[in-house]
Amino acid sequence: MAVETEATRPASRRRRVSRREVLGVALAGGAGVAAIRLLGIGAPSAPSAAPTTGKTDWISPLGGESARVSQLLRRVAFGATPDELDQALSDGYAKTVQRLLETPPAVPPVLAGADQAAKGNAIRVQSLQKWWIDWMLATPTPFAEAMTLFWHGHFTSDYRKVGLQTPWIYWQNLTWRKHALGDLKSFLLAVTSDPAMLRYLDLGNSTGQNPNENYSRELMELFTMGPGNFTEDDVRAAAKALAGWREPQPGSAGTVGIFDPKRAFKGGPITFLGKTGRFDTEAVINAILAQPATATFIVQRLLARLAMNNPAPAYVNRLADGFRRSKYSLKQLLHDILTSAEFNAAPTYRSLVKSPVEFMVHALKAVKAPDLSQLAVQGGGGMGQNLFDVPDVGGWPVNEAWISSNTVLSRVNFVTGLLNGLKSVPPSSQAPAQHLESVVSPATAQLLNGASDDRERWFIVLASPEFQLK
Repeated sequence: MAVETEATRPASRRRRVSRREVLGVALAGGAGVAAIRLLGIGAPSAPSAAPTTGKTDWISPLGGESARVSQLLRRVAFGATPDELDQALSDGYAKTVQRLLETPPAVPPVLAGADQAAKGNAIRVQSLQKWWIDWMLATPTPFAEAMTLFWHGHFTSDYRKVGLQTPWIYWQNLTWRKHALGDLKSFLLAVTSDPAMLRYLDLGNSTGQNPNENYSRELMELFTMGPGNFTEDDVRAAAKALAGWREPQPGSAGTVGIFDPKRAFKGGPITFLGKTGRFDTEAVINAILAQPATATFIVQRLLARLAMNNPAPAYVNRLADGFRRSKYSLKQLLHDILTSAEFNAAPTYRSLVKSPVEFMVHALKAVKAPDLSQLAVQGGGGMGQNLFDVPDVGGWPVNEAWISSNTVLSRVNFVTGLLNGLKSVPPSSQAPAQHLESVVSPATAQLLNGASDDRERWFIVLASPEFQLK
C-alpha cells in the first residue's frame, strides 16, 4: 500500500510519534539475524511486487529500474541526495554503473596539519575522521570513497599502533583511494611498502636474520588467500622473502617505505607455495596471485559487503574466473558484480546492513546536512565503527554483526541529534519513496501515517529498520 502524505491524511489521525515507538519497531524481532532482516518486523507493502523467500518475506521491488538504481546507490555510494538520485534515475541503471566505474577518483583536499605531522606535530584523530567524513559528503565520486572505506576495513591499520606523530595513517588513506579501482597486484605491492602497514604489522622491523612473521601471515590469511590455503612453512618462507623493508625516516617527504638490501634475507633459495627459488617482494605477490584461492577470497569479501550473504558457489566461481582473466582488475570485477543478474535478484533486496559510517553519511546526505558531519565523528563509537581505528587486523564486522540493542539505540540517538541540529528540515513528503522505495513494514507505515510534520516523518524514515539496510 502507498504511504499517505501530509496532505491526504485526516487531521484526526495525525499525532506525534514517540522515540520509544520507533525503537520498539526496530527491536521487535530481538537481536542478531532476526533483528536486522529487518529486525524481525513483518512483511512490507509494495504494489505489484513478487515476494521473496527471505526470513522477513520482504517483497522485492527490484523488477523496476528505479528500485535497482536506488539499491545501487545505497550499496556503492552512501545513498544519495535528492539531486544525485534524480540524476541516476534519469541516466538509468546501466549508465549510472558506467559513470561510477569510469570516473577517476576525485582527490580530497589536503588534510589540515598533515605537513606539520611530517615534522613531528601530531594529527588529531577527530580532525582526521572529520576530514574523511566531510569528503564522503562532498566528493563527486562517492563510489571511490565507498571502495576506499571497504579497503580500509580489508587492508587494516589503526592510528593507535601507527601513531599520529607522523602522517602515515593519512597517507595510507590516500594510497588506498589511488588503488581502490586499480589492479590487485599493484595494490598489494603498495600495501606491503605502506609506512603505516610496515609499523602496524611489524614488517618494518623484519630482517633476514630475524624475520617477523606477522605481515606474511596476515597477507595470506586475511588479505588475499584466506585460512587453510597455506602452511606454516609458507608463512616462514614469505617472512624471509619480505624482510628488508623499513619505515621512512621521521620528517621524510616520502610516502612509501624503504627497502634496504642489507637487511634482506641472504640465505639462498626458499620454498613458498610449492615453488622453490629466490623470492623478493614482487615474487611473493606473484605467487599469491597464482593461487586460485586468492580471486575467490577477494570476490567473497566484496560480495558480502556489496551484494549478498552466502552467494552461490557457481556465482563466486564465475566472478573469480573473470577476475583472474582480467589480470586482477578490480574495476572489471566490480563491473561484473554490479551488472550481474544476481546483484539485482529479488532475494538481495535489503539483504545487507549498512555499516555505521554508511548509515550516518546516507542520513546526512538525505537531509542535506554536510555541516553536521561532526555528529558522524561523535556517533561512530557507540555504533562500533570509528574511522582509522579498526578493531583488529581482521577488519570491521559485517552485516548482522553491526546490530545489537545498544547499537540500534546509538543509531536512533544519531538521528535525534541530526534532526535537532537542523534549523529547518527539508520537505518529507518524498522521503519514504526516495530512501525506502515506499516499501515498508506495516509497523513503519503506521508510524509514517501518524506523523504530524516533516521533522517527525524524517525521524521515522531515518530511524526505521528499513533505512538500516542496503
